[in-house]
Amino acid sequence: MLDGLWRYRSFIASMVRREFQARYLGSALGALWSVLNPLAMIFIYTVIFGQVMRARLPGVEDGTSYGIFLCAGLLPWNMFVETLQRCTSVFVDQGNLLKKMTFPRAALPIIVAASSLVNFMIIFGLLLLVMVLLGRFPGWPLLGLIPLLVLQQTIAVGFGVALGVLNVFFRDAGHVVGILLQFWFWFTPIIYPLSILSDRLQLLVSLNPMTAIVDAYQGILLYDRSPNWLAILPHAALALLALAIGRAVFRRLAGEMTDYL
Repeated sequence: MLDGLWRYRSFIASMVRREFQARYLGSALGALWSVLNPLAMIFIYTVIFGQVMRARLPGVEDGTSYGIFLCAGLLPWNMFVETLQRCTSVFVDQGNLLKKMTFPRAALPIIVAASSLVNFMIIFGLLLLVMVLLGRFPGWPLLGLIPLLVLQQTIAVGFGVALGVLNVFFRDAGHVVGILLQFWFWFTPIIYPLSILSDRLQLLVSLNPMTAIVDAYQGILLYDRSPNWLAILPHAALALLALAIGRAVFRRLAGEMTDYL
């Protein structure tokens, strides 16, 4: 499978580029919207939530802290959700392509993950620029974002591939995932710090695999703190499990997908 993906690397790169261009096809400003939309979102989070609402977080006293807290949680979460949801529907959405062209079917979720990464890098780069202007640029702990990104994308792609294959045969799978992600969002400390919950709720929310990952992002960007890798270690095992499940389901059912598309 890896050999096939490597041989079709040019196809994967061209599809990622095509997806990016298709987002803004026909608009007057074109790709400029990839900058304007994230800037508007970051402005709302850092200025309106941070300054107007004057939200405060433990250990941080300035007015922009809550905005950075929100961005640190929402940006990777949105990337995770985009990857998982699009992987869930990618085989159905690209059914015509699968019938007309010969290429590794595993390339489709890779294209989705790479496209999500490109969008994230644009938005996150703008966030870092804003943090520089605010004098809040994190130091060396910023490098900890790389393994966190790999970890969360591996989980999203692994489960997304399994769900994407199942969605070909049972189209309700995509709708179920959308509903579950709504509940998952509120059980992840993105818009609220974990410390405000009761001990019982903290224990419950801590079972959420995205809790430690989001907390690590927030620790890096807000507190300039390196992640607690021991707390992240079980999530590495989960990522490997997700890949194993995705691979097993894909190898078992991929050959029959075309008949159902």
